[in-house]
Amino acid sequence: MSFSKTIKIFVSFSMSLIFMMVMISSSVEAYSYIKGETPVEAHCPGEYCGRIRLDNGNWSSCQSCPRGYRANESSSCALCDSEPTFYDSMYLGFMGLLSLLMHWVCIDRHARSARFTVGIVVQHLSALAESVLAAAGTLLLTEPIGSVRVTSCRVKSLADWYTVAYNPTPNYEQTLSCTQEAVYPLYSMVFLYYTLSLVAMVTIRPWLAARYLPGSGSRAVFTALYFFPSLVLVHAIFAGILYEIFPYLVMVASVISVAVHYACQLNQQMRALVLHSVTELRSAVIVLGHWLLHAYGLVAVTQLSRPLLHSLMLLLVPFPTVFYIITVRFTDPARMGTS
Repeated sequence: MSFSKTIKIFVSFSMSLIFMMVMISSSVEAYSYIKGETPVEAHCPGEYCGRIRLDNGNWSSCQSCPRGYRANESSSCALCDSEPTFYDSMYLGFMGLLSLLMHWVCIDRHARSARFTVGIVVQHLSALAESVLAAAGTLLLTEPIGSVRVTSCRVKSLADWYTVAYNPTPNYEQTLSCTQEAVYPLYSMVFLYYTLSLVAMVTIRPWLAARYLPGSGSRAVFTALYFFPSLVLVHAIFAGILYEIFPYLVMVASVISVAVHYACQLNQQMRALVLHSVTELRSAVIVLGHWLLHAYGLVAVTQLSRPLLHSLMLLLVPFPTVFYIITVRFTDPARMGTS
């Protein structure tokens, strides 16, 4: 085939393609909506853009809804007056437990003691009191202020946590900024809780650490000053993902953690592990704590929708611990190659 024929074929194909694109674009209608104020309710582009009822009786232009409101099916900003679901409450409890557990782990690691002393117990109780005070303050400072009752917007999808990524651009003209807290107040409550928890810690803990656990107690406080910003950053970015997977995360982490706890014991014989779990108060508390965490994740997954069946499933919570102790003789490196 000659070069001239190749050029003619290419030009013909290009013209046909352009003609088809023009025909398709002419048959597609542009998205239309009322851009300014309107006397009647009118639909807005995007899932999170809404209109607010103005003092003059008109509806505003499409925008983000105020805090505590969310756009409904007709794109009107409606007040969120629903009660948090059971799963929502479990999620908030998980975010609260996360910081408390990190406090307890830091206190235990910095104390470097195989037994509970008065100073260690005081530090643990202080962390618990700080978390309880922060949780109470969070509930009282969340709308309605002064009440422990919380109203919320229902979580419909993972996208509700990341509205900043769903600002519409109708007809590729102007991007409408409709970023808002569509999961109000599940997102902001956690930030408030971490703030109050940090304030409570720096107010209460240093005095107790200096009196009952000098040195290691102060190091636990300094460590908390590092992990609180980390928790805030993780929540800011991964809140929606954590909301979806936290029950499974809790159960998997509790199983791995209890296995690590037993693996750190010098004597890996079955009898020694059982006696250590029963006679040593610190070990018994750690194992019981892991069981409670595993049960927490199981309750969050099932939501106890079938009370009898799911309550019986809680009897399986100690199974990972029992399984480790029973099978430890098959995994002990010291027994490898011996009969």
